Amino acid sequence: MENQNALVVFQDKKIRRAWHENEWYFSVIDVVTALEASTIPKRYWSDLKIKLSEEGFEPYDKIVQLKLSAEDGKLRETDCTNTKSMFRIIQSIPSPKAEPFKRWLAQVGYERVQEIENPELSQARMKELYKAKGYSDEWIEKRVRGIAVRQELTDEWKKRSVQEGKEYAILTNEISQATFGKTVEEYKKFKKLSKENLRDHMNDLELIFTMLGEASTTKIAKSKDAQGFIQNKKAAKLGGQIAGDARKRLEVESGEKISTQENYLGEPESNKRKRLKG
Repeated sequence: MENQNALVVFQDKKIRRAWHENEWYFSVIDVVTALEASTIPKRYWSDLKIKLSEEGFEPYDKIVQLKLSAEDGKLRETDCTNTKSMFRIIQSIPSPKAEPFKRWLAQVGYERVQEIENPELSQARMKELYKAKGYSDEWIEKRVRGIAVRQELTDEWKKRSVQEGKEYAILTNEISQATFGKTVEEYKKFKKLSKENLRDHMNDLELIFTMLGEASTTKIAKSKDAQGFIQNKKAAKLGGQIAGDARKRLEVESGEKISTQENYLGEPESNKRKRLKG
């Protein structure tokens, strides 16, 4: 589900997380920020680690550094810990938000267990989230389908010895460039986005051509038995070209551009619904 599972929200505060050793690990800095324990969360966490050690809780035994997406979009090593250890850390943070955060944290962990047993729950919760943001049912179905197509592609890359992270990003840019004439970052600038998820700000046809490019890449990689980065890069370019040719043909026949600068930043929910339905 791309990064949907990697981010949750507590009272408008974003909490990054990663699935590690069969459980969620949460960014400690994000939790400190969410609890509004300090105006300088990093310094607060540094001091808190010393205090916890003095209390007999060894942070260095409980904390692992996992690569999470930073504000600049790059993956950076971040102090993370599991739900159990996070409860212990929260106990040492004097904050009026501590108790509601504990309840929220317990619910988040429980929901993940449910989702493992029944993957359809994860999809249902994602649909509810998009609907609450004002997206139409039609758009949501395309977005969910696009996530499935993307997952199938990345699964194929993994099986074909493409490295996660940088190589995935390069191949994704190859598809985007061939499909829309823009890399992902160029597309985000075109839509005046910064840290937002580009696909959450695409219209129906943009999502459809994105899916076509990625589905075509998966098909080509399988049919040509592409192995490694170089061969899969060729497949990505070909898959994107197929979607790009279809996009250009539709633009000629309709007389309208597929890529638009429209996005859903800062709009009232009612306006979003009207435009998404339209």
